[in-house]
Parts: sequence; structure tokens; C-alpha cells
Amino acid sequence: MSPRPKTEADDDMLSEYDFTGAVRGKYYERYREGTNVVLLDPDVAEVFRDAATVNDALRLLVSVARAKVTRQPAGAVRRERPNKPMQPPSRGKRRGGRQRAANAARG
Repeated sequence: MSPRPKTEADDDMLSEYDFTGAVRGKYYERYREGTNVVLLDPDVAEVFRDAATVNDALRLLVSVARAKVTRQPAGAVRRERPNKPMQPPSRGKRRGGRQRAANAARG
């Protein structure tokens, strides 16, 4: 039996790679279950040193959010804000573009 012919994929492998102790499909089932890898910003990573503290904080946040959603009455209708401003306009008039254009035309 002749050795396998070299394929293009084999050309990418360096001779330094050693797979003698490797097990094919070792992490296959874990990969199929799915994973979420999240990179934390440095300032957040200073507070959360490990995955357990991040998970605890996120679970607390989710429970607070769910509690807030369940507290709202079922038939509550959300009122929309009026398009009118809530405060009366100021008394001082702003000079608009017309005034500036007229002054520029005069010279």
C-alpha cells in the first residue's frame, strides 16, 4: 500500500505539529452543546476575576429584570408622550437664518 498522496490541506501543516497523543473528537460533544465566549473590557475584567462572579452578576441582573417586568399590570396601557414641549418657550427670540442672510446681503 502506498502512502497517502499529499493534499493541499497537508501543505498547511508544519512538521513541528505532533498529534501522537491526540484523541479524535475529544471535545466534539461539548462543541455541539454550544458555547458563548465573551470578551470583557479591561475595566470590567478588573471587577469580575472569574466566570463564576460574572455568571452570578448576570443571573442577579436577569432576576431583577424579570421581577420588574412581572410587576407591571397586565392591562396597563403605555401612555405616549405628547409632541408638545412640557415647558413654555423662553421669551428671548433667537435670530434665525433670515436675519443673518439679510445682514450679509447688505454688506
